[in-house]
Amino acid sequence: MPLSDIRRLAAEVKQNIGSVIVGKEDVIDHLLIALIASGHVLLEDVPGTGKTLLAKAMAKSLSVSCKRIQFTPDLLPSDLSGINFYNQKEGEFQFRPGPVFTNILLADEINRATPRTQSSLLECMEERQVSIDGETRPLARPFMVIATQNPVENQGTFPLPEAQLDRFLLKVRMGYPSREDGVNILKRFKQDNPLYRLESVAGADELIAAQNEYSHVAVHDELLDYIVRLVEKSRSHADVALGVSPRGSQSLLKAVQVRAILQGRDYVLPDDIKAMAKPVLAHRLLLKHATRLKDNAAESVVEQLLHEVPVPTEAVARQG
Repeated sequence: MPLSDIRRLAAEVKQNIGSVIVGKEDVIDHLLIALIASGHVLLEDVPGTGKTLLAKAMAKSLSVSCKRIQFTPDLLPSDLSGINFYNQKEGEFQFRPGPVFTNILLADEINRATPRTQSSLLECMEERQVSIDGETRPLARPFMVIATQNPVENQGTFPLPEAQLDRFLLKVRMGYPSREDGVNILKRFKQDNPLYRLESVAGADELIAAQNEYSHVAVHDELLDYIVRLVEKSRSHADVALGVSPRGSQSLLKAVQVRAILQGRDYVLPDDIKAMAKPVLAHRLLLKHATRLKDNAAESVVEQLLHEVPVPTEAVARQG
């Protein structure tokens, strides 16, 4: 698939989602970047800002299967992966697949599940497979987890461990709409929910083709070095207890390559790295306790990194 076709595909899906979601173009772009890069997204914000609606609109815009799980403290790992049960009629054990056997998995309020259940998603998200009773079962392509969580309410929640957070390509905050967007939301949903009328505009084959080709976007060696220097700087920052892992640098590379396509280019610029640094890197930082209590502390640290690490010139970037 040519890179121009990937951009066209993303534009069609974005326009389709935009018929439901008002005024969140940047958030939709981030979801599309994760989708094409075969990554997962953590949507975080207070209730009622449209996290679940956005995830459902994304799934419905694609001709792929989608399943939703409401995470609760009593949810078991087998409720996600499935079980082998004994069929008395057939006289044998049979496998009953869980909701992870889908293309898009909407994990609603993921931080309400226990760490044991949360960890059952690790193999699914990283390896694209599930191991049950000693047997490994591959997941279908494409496979994407869109998880939502409420960052304000602490009762009955279990914070995601660093290993789990590191599996999410992006962490995105919805934010409240502007007054104008708020009025448009009321007008759009006054009679019925436009999600019910939403039709798919892309299929699994197109998505897989896009996922196979996006990595052909050129990235100059100086920009690769820039990504590594940002990551290394995060490990020595005074407010950081644990910096970004090599998986984080790989995730940033994938994200900027897809962003370049969405911007109509077949090469990466420093601006792509600057634009994707916060959503890709911030949630991977383990901050020291005093810093952790501040609002948007991780994003502020990434902002400092972007100011402190020298940026390659655009002329060098264009040589890629």
